[in-house]
Amino acid sequence: MQDRRSDESGGASGRRARGELESGVLAALWASEGPLTARQVRQRLPGDLAYTTVLTILSRLYDKGMLVRHREGRGYAYEPARDEATHTAERMRTLLERGSDREAVLARFVSELSEKDEQLLQRLLSAHDGRDDTRPRDEGP
Repeated sequence: MQDRRSDESGGASGRRARGELESGVLAALWASEGPLTARQVRQRLPGDLAYTTVLTILSRLYDKGMLVRHREGRGYAYEPARDEATHTAERMRTLLERGSDREAVLARFVSELSEKDEQLLQRLLSAHDGRDDTRPRDEGP
């Protein structure tokens, strides 16, 4: 008997991991310069997905509030409700809020950043609140 988990993670059955199709659809829509129909999305995805599968994914993403749709002919054209950066930031914040030790999660996240990303994060934090990043955080103005 085959382990069901291997099916969900793209194992021997060839099925994609849970959420992989949704991620692929969102990526295709973010890369587009405008709304796409289900047929257009299907053409931009790897593999040979059934039209109805793509339509189901689009409908689910729409129901979750992740897509907006516009009437086009007898169907709809879809586009993301938020840009990719906003979507990713929301996911990161949600994951952070689920953790029981926020400081430990943030410390681990920062410790695993590349030097380039760490410098970028420092610049962004400094620009965000107008602080001079050479001054210790606890020091007043």
